[in-house]
Amino acid sequence: MKKVFTLFVPLLLLLASCTHKEDPIQTGKDWPTYGGNSAGNRYSPLDQINTGNVKSLKVAWMYNAAEPVDPAHKNEDVKAIQCQPIVIRGILYGTTPELKLFAINAETGAQLWKFEPKKDEQRFNTSRGVTYWENGDDKRILYSCGSNLYAVNAKDGKLVAGFGKNGVLDLHTGLGEGLHHDVEPLSVSATTPGVIYKNTFIIGSSVLETGDSAPGHIRAFDVVTGKMKWIFHTIPQPGEFGYDTWPKNAYQHFGGNNSWGGMTVDNKRGMVYVATGSPSNDFYGEARAGMDLFGNCVLALNAETGKMKWYFQTIHHDLWDRDLPCAPNLGTIKGNDGKLQDVVVQTTKDGLVYVLDRDKGTSLFPIEERPVPLTGLPGEHPWPTQRYPVKPAPLSHQVFTEADITDLTPESHELIKKKFDEIRTDNKFAPPSVKGTLTFGISGGAEWGGNAIDPEGVFYQNANDDLWELAMADTVTRNKQLAALSKGNALYVTNCAVCHGQDKKGSMPEFPSLVNIGKKKTADDIQQLLKTGSGRMPSFKTSLSDQDRTSIVGFLLNNEIILPKLRTARTAPGDKELASDFPYRPLYIKRIWHVLTDKDGYPAIKPPWGTLNAIDLKTGNYLWRVPLGEYPELTKKGILTTGISATGGWFCHTNNLRGKRKAISRNSGRRRARAKAWR
Repeated sequence: MKKVFTLFVPLLLLLASCTHKEDPIQTGKDWPTYGGNSAGNRYSPLDQINTGNVKSLKVAWMYNAAEPVDPAHKNEDVKAIQCQPIVIRGILYGTTPELKLFAINAETGAQLWKFEPKKDEQRFNTSRGVTYWENGDDKRILYSCGSNLYAVNAKDGKLVAGFGKNGVLDLHTGLGEGLHHDVEPLSVSATTPGVIYKNTFIIGSSVLETGDSAPGHIRAFDVVTGKMKWIFHTIPQPGEFGYDTWPKNAYQHFGGNNSWGGMTVDNKRGMVYVATGSPSNDFYGEARAGMDLFGNCVLALNAETGKMKWYFQTIHHDLWDRDLPCAPNLGTIKGNDGKLQDVVVQTTKDGLVYVLDRDKGTSLFPIEERPVPLTGLPGEHPWPTQRYPVKPAPLSHQVFTEADITDLTPESHELIKKKFDEIRTDNKFAPPSVKGTLTFGISGGAEWGGNAIDPEGVFYQNANDDLWELAMADTVTRNKQLAALSKGNALYVTNCAVCHGQDKKGSMPEFPSLVNIGKKKTADDIQQLLKTGSGRMPSFKTSLSDQDRTSIVGFLLNNEIILPKLRTARTAPGDKELASDFPYRPLYIKRIWHVLTDKDGYPAIKPPWGTLNAIDLKTGNYLWRVPLGEYPELTKKGILTTGISATGGWFCHTNNLRGKRKAISRNSGRRRARAKAWR
């Protein structure tokens, strides 16, 4: 199925500032940070491009950010750019698919320099942006690749020797404090760039969501030297606020609660606002009874000290992988009395919009704590209530009903209706089960691309409606099934099948098919990928032995050498004692986890499948909501503007043409590896 998008890179609105004499950073006409400004507004005041002339845009230049193709790997999957470039005084900084950092002249597209990081078999993480800092003639770009944070001279692309160790800082720094296990072998990277407050660089992390997850603590470093200034434990340690929301010593065993979606800064208040994800393990919380602070939280921290001013938790004891997927957006609302009120706006993967007072963390609109189902898997401790914002209304479906079943074709309706009758799920907070649940909120609502706020207090968000099927398996049953398989097959089922399927067919676009993978990759390629991971795929360098990885490669390439069957630990579901050894091994794991579609791959629900929304933050009411995107083959059949799933970001500008406010889209998640400038 071919998807059609209207794509704009931020460059098209920014180029007009290149010839201005005033400092474009100070006037707001540059794009100096991820999100456009420190508040994450994704707003530009430029009005050179508008609804009257946008159709006349022509390509002014093109910069090819793709890497040269290795003839030996010519069939390898193409990597995508998810980086949102920044523009500083006419220079554009971004990253390539291979995470090389480049600087180009934003007026001509000419490359000024390119920096290549040292991979060292590290996980190939996704890079969604870079951070700029300057003090006089000292100008730096900070960005991450694998577990390394690099400080690069913005003028010549060379490492800044005085930062960290010869310009490099290990992102494991500080995460091992108080732990009895080594964090160095654990996967730690940074998907979203850090933020700057004066000379303090603050960053979150991307970690695994399994039992061998590193803790997702928030850390701040001196931007000049790289020395750590403070750390905020998102899994509280003894004596810290929130410690009693977990079992005793839980911080020794669990990871996650990480800020992978990003953060924003209020320079006037000296505060950093952070969005966190869920605790590990996803979908089963037997050994982490409690609210599990500070998972699924908006945090307000002092940017100089890391001291918490307030927190707001969106999900208690998360069992549904409902991370906060994007950075908080800082806006201002004018009340009926004319007074201005600063707010924090946070959207969620289940399509909720929270509008919070920036100083107190309290909601401007009513929120209800409602009872939710408590019947979970054996040993589970679902929290008895969850939050339901009354306003604004959700961006996407909350529960799958019979009226929502696709009617694209009679065959599609019948197929999904059968699944609906088998595992009807009447509450969005129904705990995961062996039988299965149908749920929204795993891949949007809102996604990592974020949202925009204009100066009039209007909030813009693209939203997805993806229905997922989730089913769990207990380890006893799982191990009995594995005993009948070869070692390579059993290891594949244990480590890979939850994403790629036991049939290896995957679930596009999230999880690619591995059928006939030997036509694309060699055995060495697959071995390397298993060691380093890539994007959402974790590294198995420490969790699997060389022999185990070789067995998986053999299974995938259909030339497996038969070795002894896989043996697994902790097989008794009655064994509830939390082991002292790390990592924690859950009693229940994912068996089915994929987007539910019809036989043709279209979503299981009626369209629209993706929308663009505008909300008045003063009233909490929608100004408009429109489908976003289409499938050309359906359009030809008269099925118009169905909307599509879009993970990229948004930025906006306001113009008064015809009295309408327009939002301009940017889908960085699907952009080709080229940067274009428009005239």
